[in-house]
Amino acid sequence: MSNNSKQLVISAIGSDRPGIVNELSQLIVKNNGNIDDSRMTVLGGEFAIILLISASDNELKTIEQILNQEASSLELNIITKQTSDNTLAESASLERKVPYIVEVLAMDNPGIVYKLTDFFSSRNINIQSLQTDRYPAPHTGTQMFAIEMVITVPQTIIINDLRDDFLDLCEDMNLDASIEAPRL
Repeated sequence: MSNNSKQLVISAIGSDRPGIVNELSQLIVKNNGNIDDSRMTVLGGEFAIILLISASDNELKTIEQILNQEASSLELNIITKQTSDNTLAESASLERKVPYIVEVLAMDNPGIVYKLTDFFSSRNINIQSLQTDRYPAPHTGTQMFAIEMVITVPQTIIINDLRDDFLDLCEDMNLDASIEAPRL
């Protein structure tokens, strides 16, 4: 991202169909935007995407206007929000944070996501990403629930103590879980 570039977060949801990503990316590129980061998935029959794009301030305003005008023809509900790159602010912060990957597997039960996110939130640990999946277990067909999170842990927290407390919670909830540093 150049020094005079700004950023825009685009969130869109609509019925899944071929070509949605192509249409959005074409609109962004035609208006001099650059896709810096993205997440997309299909949930039920609905397509959901979040994009972080960069461009000059005027180009972002143009992209926002075009997205608002084209939302119905794209068959998408679109929300946009201008933002800024927090990388410099985070690197200047006195308290460094270390990423860890959390994986959890269990039989599906209501409240698992809430209890796990509450555990981290109550310790002021940020969840950078969270992905869940529900699927039938091989052989038995029992509904299973898998979670993968990336968390950022302040260096002031002792990771072994955090891991022990988290695994105790998971054992009480009958969840298989791990917290590990990302593999390089």
